[in-house]
Amino acid sequence: MEKSTKVDMLHGPLLKKMVLFALPLALGSILQQLFNMVDSAVVGQFASSEALAAVGANASVVNLFINFFVGISVGSSALIANYIGGGNDENISKGVHTSIAIALICGIFLAIFVQFVAEPLLLLMGTPEDIIDLAVLYLRIYAIGMPFILLYNFGSAILRSAGNSKTPFVALVIGGIVNACLNLVLVIVFHLSVDGVAIATVISNVLSTIVVMYCLMHEEGTLRFDYHSLTISKNEFIKILQIGVPAGLQGTVFSLSNVVIQSSLNSFGSSVIAGSSAAINFEYIGYAVINGFSQAATTFVGQNYGAKEWKRCRKVWKLALITGMGIALVIDVVIVLLRVPLVHLFTSDLEVIPFAVQRVLQIMSLHWILGTYEITGSALRGYGRSMAPALLTVFGTCVVRLIWVYFVNNYYHTYTMLLLVYPISWIITGILVIGYYFLVRKKIEAQ
Repeated sequence: MEKSTKVDMLHGPLLKKMVLFALPLALGSILQQLFNMVDSAVVGQFASSEALAAVGANASVVNLFINFFVGISVGSSALIANYIGGGNDENISKGVHTSIAIALICGIFLAIFVQFVAEPLLLLMGTPEDIIDLAVLYLRIYAIGMPFILLYNFGSAILRSAGNSKTPFVALVIGGIVNACLNLVLVIVFHLSVDGVAIATVISNVLSTIVVMYCLMHEEGTLRFDYHSLTISKNEFIKILQIGVPAGLQGTVFSLSNVVIQSSLNSFGSSVIAGSSAAINFEYIGYAVINGFSQAATTFVGQNYGAKEWKRCRKVWKLALITGMGIALVIDVVIVLLRVPLVHLFTSDLEVIPFAVQRVLQIMSLHWILGTYEITGSALRGYGRSMAPALLTVFGTCVVRLIWVYFVNNYYHTYTMLLLVYPISWIITGILVIGYYFLVRKKIEAQ
């Protein structure tokens, strides 16, 4: 990869470099979500509200399956960034090939496993009878692409560890454009429903993965991937798991709490499910910015920690937190102000629209707050500390939500009361993770 695609994280001013690193990640995720919105808009406008609800009912399930392994890819990024900062060239190559091997094995396992558990799991969640068959069909087709989803995420993590966030962005754009076009063709022209949307998603994931893997195979130096050298190094495998498993467990438990919330949403009927499914698309856009600066925090802290540049590590966290949350706030405000016309892009069903508008107003008004724990936890992973922020996040965003659903929402069983769980859990988690960061930062640097 040419040097122009990489960012020097160890020297010079940080803000501009962090923005240049984070924005492609954020824009890539936003574009990907815009393309995913086409999924929802196409099935909602040209198929049925039931099809829209079926796609939405799978969102938390899909995340439940892939978030654990995507979390492990964070371990790959942090470890390789540490090696780069410390100039440990031999272990960089081992980390690269171990990461790709993990992605390939886990992706194939997921693709097969989901075929067997799709229907029982959706039934366990209380998916309504009028959408269960569509939901199962969508999930089983989507699962076929999971090996490519994991290869893309691990490959992108490797590129980001060296400061290259542009290639993953380009890969997302290519895949997203193909996804959007195929959605229109398969649903409108060939009159498919959720199966057409799922097929388009699989094909787009394949293309994105091809772009990332091609770039890795043509890298110069220790980051280059050679399939002849594909193996799992025990030492790198353990280190990746030490950082990645807590992040993966955090994502899995977080997704599990969302599955419980989705089950509670299902009890309100398909109109609420469809409205919530439409509104949640906007939340992904706000999260994309936070996630971009979170990944910047992990990588920048990781390299500077490997180089023992403590002051730069501290400055990275401050800049990522202020800039990421600031940009997210602006985006969230715009979405709230334009909530009514934006919702109409997804559905014209008068029974669905009020529920979508309500969720946008309640959730997006405070959505930027989640940056407090996402960015801070990511900075701690750059230090190699992953377990504590993961446990604190699990408590704040998962345990608190489960308590809310089973006690508060069961007593005050309304859509409005259920949605309140999100901002409450964000505030609690942010206080916990930032408090931990200040308590252990000096200890981390001293060690």
